[in-house]
Amino acid sequence: MGNHQSLISFAQLKHTLIILMADNAKIILEGNEYELPVFTGSEGEKAIDISDLRAKTGYITLDIGYKNTGATTSGITFLDGEEGILRHRGYSIEDLAAKASFLEVAYLLLNGELPTRQQFDDFDNAIREHTLVNEGLEGMFKAFPTGSHPMGQLNSMISALGLFYPKSLNPNRPEDAINRTVLRLLAKMPTICAMIYKKRSGHPIIYPKNNLDYVSNYLNMTFAQVTMDHYQPDPVIVDAMNKLLILHADHEQNCSASTVRMVGSSQSNLYSSIAAGIAALWGPLHGGANQEVLEMLELIRQDGGDVQKWVNKAKDKNDNFRLMGFGHRVYKNFDPRAKIIKKTCDDVLNKLGVHDPVLEIAKKLEETALTDPYFVERKLYPNVDFYSGIIYRAIGFPTDFFTVLFALGRLPGWISQWQEMRREKQPIARPRQIYTGEVPRNFKFMQDR
Repeated sequence: MGNHQSLISFAQLKHTLIILMADNAKIILEGNEYELPVFTGSEGEKAIDISDLRAKTGYITLDIGYKNTGATTSGITFLDGEEGILRHRGYSIEDLAAKASFLEVAYLLLNGELPTRQQFDDFDNAIREHTLVNEGLEGMFKAFPTGSHPMGQLNSMISALGLFYPKSLNPNRPEDAINRTVLRLLAKMPTICAMIYKKRSGHPIIYPKNNLDYVSNYLNMTFAQVTMDHYQPDPVIVDAMNKLLILHADHEQNCSASTVRMVGSSQSNLYSSIAAGIAALWGPLHGGANQEVLEMLELIRQDGGDVQKWVNKAKDKNDNFRLMGFGHRVYKNFDPRAKIIKKTCDDVLNKLGVHDPVLEIAKKLEETALTDPYFVERKLYPNVDFYSGIIYRAIGFPTDFFTVLFALGRLPGWISQWQEMRREKQPIARPRQIYTGEVPRNFKFMQDR
């Protein structure tokens, strides 16, 4: 088609006509015609650039939840939910999970390229130098109420971490200074997560052992005891944790990543921006999904373990019950991350020889969902939250700690999003609204109301 032919059929509203051309979009509002540029991404994604729409027309767009709005361009992650594709910096999630370590993926997200051996060693060594946290942070635990949620503790600890590095509160420092803050945060996050676990369990804190790799060090700080002469994380568990962290490392403009960017757009510091991302991730509709999976399985167990009964409830449109961990709001096909982690889940369960009635229910539920026409036709396959929750339970993590592990994996993605927003000098985020409240009215004194 030529440049002046419509590429797709136009949409006609009450007083509006939009015609999409090859290189621009024409919008006719109340008889006036305006041209808007069309932007095409590197994977062929198309967008109408409405940055100047209000200035040109006086109109804004209404898109509740930003489901059809591109708030930014980004070179970090590509996601195609219809085709089940996830790539970081051009590398497929399948290749990264099979061939890379979590730290390699973190380096890739932050720097745009996979590291050479020398670059990786320098990156790894720099992180090892910063794994200890200030003893003052440990004192914060004494102020937390007994039984306080691990995500609330993590949010508070990361936000407070910036107070120990006052210079880092300025996001406009030279690049090498920003990089030190990035390294500190990547290094101290596993230590803080392990501290939360130990304090929750009533155990003494285990300090980092920097002769161990990133994931093994975290597992050691979490599960070793001070009375142990030696603790060696099982290679199967180390591999599973590596894969889980990789699969959670970034996921395009999700709720928490968008939150990090929005908070960062005000030139808030990295620690506060990441703390905001943690708060967003805490919600059950986002990072809390794998916790809800295990709570659902426990509910089925307490009811007697009749999986078919609960499957039938899920099929009943008049029943409010819904199966957690099946389907995905972005992926309209099989979640590519679930394909990867399913085998790892089987490996972990086989290696540990776990005999857990809740996990047995999970296996039955998985089998039903993969074979029942109701689920297959609707593409309600088990997603990454389903399998990750099972693995975390098998390893020994409590259910309310699952989202902390999600945050540990998502950290390099959040930092990359913050860095990209900052380097591109993007303006402060300021969404518009359509006011639906009261029209002007006269004030009446209390005695006259």
